[in-house]
Amino acid sequence: MQKFTKTLLITLISAGLSACAATSQPPVTSSAPQVEAEPVAIVQSSPALGQNGEIVLEQIMADPDWIGREPQNAYWALDSQHIRYQRKMAGSPVLELYQTALGTPGNGNAIDLSDLHKADNATRVFNQDATKAAWVFEGNLFVKDLATGMVTQLTQQDAQVQAPQFLLDGRLAYRLGNAFLAIDLSTGISRQVVSWKFADKPKAVQEPKDYLAKEQLQLIETVVKERAERQAHFERRQAIKAANSSLVPEPFYFDSKFVTAEASLSPDGKRLVLAIEEDKPSRSEKDIMPNYIGEDGRIKSEAVRRMVAEAEPNKQALWLLDLEKGTQSELSFASLPGYNEDVLAAVKKENAAAEGETYQSNRLPRDIGLITDWYWTQSAIRWHNNGRQVAVMLKAWDNKDRWIATVDFRKNSLVSQHRLHDDAWINYKFNSFGWLNNSETLYFLSEQSGYAHLYKKTLNTKEQALTFGRYEVDDLTLTRDDQYIYFRANIKHPGIYEVYRVSLTNGDIQAMTDMGGNNLYVLSPDEQKLLVNHSTVTMPPELYVQQADVGAKPVKYTDTVSDAFKAMPWSAPQIVPVPSSHSQQPIYAKLYLPEGYQEGEKRKAVIFNHGAGYLQNSHLGWSVYFREFMFHSMLVQQGYVVMDMDYRASQGYGRDWRTAIYRQMGTPEIQDLRDGVSYMVTNANVDEQGVCTYGGSYGGFMTFMALFTAPDLFQCGAALRPVTDWAYYNIPYTSNILNTPDVDPIAYQRSSPIYFAEGLQKPLLINAPMVDNNVFFVDVVRLVQRLIELEKQDFETAIYPVESHGFRQPSSWLDEYRRIYKLFQENLH
Repeated sequence: MQKFTKTLLITLISAGLSACAATSQPPVTSSAPQVEAEPVAIVQSSPALGQNGEIVLEQIMADPDWIGREPQNAYWALDSQHIRYQRKMAGSPVLELYQTALGTPGNGNAIDLSDLHKADNATRVFNQDATKAAWVFEGNLFVKDLATGMVTQLTQQDAQVQAPQFLLDGRLAYRLGNAFLAIDLSTGISRQVVSWKFADKPKAVQEPKDYLAKEQLQLIETVVKERAERQAHFERRQAIKAANSSLVPEPFYFDSKFVTAEASLSPDGKRLVLAIEEDKPSRSEKDIMPNYIGEDGRIKSEAVRRMVAEAEPNKQALWLLDLEKGTQSELSFASLPGYNEDVLAAVKKENAAAEGETYQSNRLPRDIGLITDWYWTQSAIRWHNNGRQVAVMLKAWDNKDRWIATVDFRKNSLVSQHRLHDDAWINYKFNSFGWLNNSETLYFLSEQSGYAHLYKKTLNTKEQALTFGRYEVDDLTLTRDDQYIYFRANIKHPGIYEVYRVSLTNGDIQAMTDMGGNNLYVLSPDEQKLLVNHSTVTMPPELYVQQADVGAKPVKYTDTVSDAFKAMPWSAPQIVPVPSSHSQQPIYAKLYLPEGYQEGEKRKAVIFNHGAGYLQNSHLGWSVYFREFMFHSMLVQQGYVVMDMDYRASQGYGRDWRTAIYRQMGTPEIQDLRDGVSYMVTNANVDEQGVCTYGGSYGGFMTFMALFTAPDLFQCGAALRPVTDWAYYNIPYTSNILNTPDVDPIAYQRSSPIYFAEGLQKPLLINAPMVDNNVFFVDVVRLVQRLIELEKQDFETAIYPVESHGFRQPSSWLDEYRRIYKLFQENLH
């Protein structure tokens, strides 16, 4: 799986950090290669607007093109001698594809539009002996002979080709709608392998449905004769299909109320695993949002997603289709351990008691389907490359269980190989799994130890841990010979991500990079080189190449950052472990300190709350919050202390840190903010009565909860694109953490700021985009009305009529941060 397509925009530096304590950690062979800089083309940019190194809002909130246009979605060319990556066109959102040859570091050249179809892509597939590769470009299928270099286009049509795969017999298969086809590359003949329809199976004649129909058949000879003729033609057609291999195989038929959720063809072309689900709308006609600034000058109703308050259970059915026998068998979930456990019994009992009722537990089958991992693009159905085994990863709709199961083809049944249960919720990350190439052995990630680690498992035996310790493992790449699995992990510090590999024969773990910061990687097709996307806390990502050997030196290839950005006096934060009053683990936080610190001089301070909840920002690489990094540098120039905390719920610190907010969002996080303020008071001479806070999305929600539930903690707060009532947020994210409102209203009332608005005592700025299809504008509207009714005075609201959740217009960014800055200046002295 290619790594850069995930675009992890996290930021990290390597200076001045102590390694975090780890227990039961396997030995790691480490090296200390030096980053070898190579001469590259310099990107010219407009000069900074500030004078004499002054950081100003007009500069940092301008179109980010002035920073440089970093490489994105990088991957190796098939020859392992060229690297490719996308780069934004100057002044345009359009991405161009660039290519650079090994041995010639530099930003490369854009590939001509007429040649893009030849450039394969990061999701290409290979045949068994790796002599051919196939990919999809603009919906059509291409194949390349790696010996001759010849690229052949196999389809040219409007219909979108999906899921290309080489079969064991050398044919190239692909999905087209509800069918799989296979092309014989030697003849060019394309044959439909299997198809399925959601309809009744055709019949020549129907049984008489009522009295009149029965009478007609008894009385009218012509009707009987025509009926018999239709039956004869139908039977003849069926006989021809059965006997003549030149015809398309008969489709498999399923209930018309269902649609395809996922389909996967075995490498030998003999079986298909099909997941289907009810054809239900994902939203209703009432799920709309007004857009006041339309092109035609009129108000437009935009379609938006359903709210979690209207969530309906979703389940899938899993079917095994035998293409040789023409049979279809449903794979029951009843063999999965816990398939009918009442895992929410305690929650339901608590909520029933609050209503003066009694809850009676049940053992009804749970709603189960294929897992959806938000961080990978692989299928949840994984065939072994020999075609004789298949594994599926399943998840309960209540979010409490994940199973890996194989299929017994003799009994047409599921065999559970691994169950991961979590009383809070199963993570929507760390679910990668697959088969070793040369043995019927599974490998997979699991949080069962409390951290995401790598395991392997021979079927029907106990799994074996390949990694263990207080760190997170992700982004797996298995070598063709099954010798190694490469991965990323934060072994040496929670905020430093390096590339490692583990030996599948002796379990040794080797550090492949030692660059500090944040490092993503792609292993070359020949498995001899690594393409590394490296960034630090003060410098955006650039591409490096190194040999896939321990101790190899990385060579820098791209230099896309502008001179103007490099010349600015950015403040590099320390990463400090803030002692926690409620957890044995410290709260890792970025701490920005002004220069010229004077003993005894009290400082004013700001705490920034990152968004997403489950996101890591106190790391040592470049951050998705690059504007905030620049803003914090500006504040530091003016004497502020700034802290950016990875409060409980943040990513990178294990399962317990992630799930601390289960059924109580806004409680552990605010406790952590209080510890952050105490740390700054003790260690940075900050005035305890001189701290404000701000953040967007989840960070905006936290600002509300801080000001509403802990009014003594901050002197002011700015809530940007904020959640005010979790019942209005989406289903996948919210139901994980708070269950659903019909099941667990206590959790929603405990976690939603609108229920605590009476606690507001300090100045509050609310910045709200009006066409936000993530956190709806109605969140702010309802809260503002609540504050009005409570006769609160210390709040003001700024609206952004053309902006969605992520602002796009520099003018909007500038206006928003001018207001935030003004709030701090007016309330911190």
